[in-house]
Amino acid sequence: MASEEKSRRVNSCLQVDLGLIPYAEAYALQKRVVVARKLGLIDDVLFFCEHPHVITQGRNGKREHLLASESVLHQKSVEFFETSRGGDVTYHGPGQIVAYPILNLGAIRRDVVWYVRQLEEAMIRATAEFGIVAGREAGKTGVWVGEGKTSEKLAAIGVHISRWVTSHGLAYNVSTDLRNFDLIVPCGIADRKATSLEKLLGRSVKLDEVKPKLAAHLAEAFGLELQRIDRAELLEKLETAEQPVAATA
Repeated sequence: MASEEKSRRVNSCLQVDLGLIPYAEAYALQKRVVVARKLGLIDDVLFFCEHPHVITQGRNGKREHLLASESVLHQKSVEFFETSRGGDVTYHGPGQIVAYPILNLGAIRRDVVWYVRQLEEAMIRATAEFGIVAGREAGKTGVWVGEGKTSEKLAAIGVHISRWVTSHGLAYNVSTDLRNFDLIVPCGIADRKATSLEKLLGRSVKLDEVKPKLAAHLAEAFGLELQRIDRAELLEKLETAEQPVAATA
């Protein structure tokens, strides 16, 4: 076990903060990075971002869990996308940290359940740094605060793994307007509500207060050495990586 932990700590990972970015644009960028990662042309990448109002449906999602009509979504300027991630229906919007780890699990640990549990653990530990006790619920993916029927969901997870390369990821509510979750049955769980770090603390919380803590715990969970670069640097690396592929296509 010690040798396994030691070997996992040398994995280099590029950390990129995309800021506020439309869901479709972030999804397209994820797919480019996934292709390059599968070919070994780029290191692991950890994206942080924030999306304008959007509802996404996973592979296992049920359309009846979208409670709002198309006209209501249009009126509220909320987009809707079907995606390749696991899970049901969820909401993304301002005040929420969305993280997309694109990792080669083949070099870390080939275990899907372990991967999801590690995402949860990283968020649980980041939440603890604010004095909030969060945890898991049996049979329900994500991070929860409280107990039993009164527990509320602080963070959601929906991932996709292809040839052991991960995509999609997690959504952690920091200062999210929780009224937007009324547009859906969050993750298909009708009897639970969403919560946010801001609501739990009773004070204003900036995303930049949370991101470094979450990044550190994700790095620890997967044995990653994070290297912060900006979006322009990532695109340059991607274009360089894609040139040989395009030349042989």
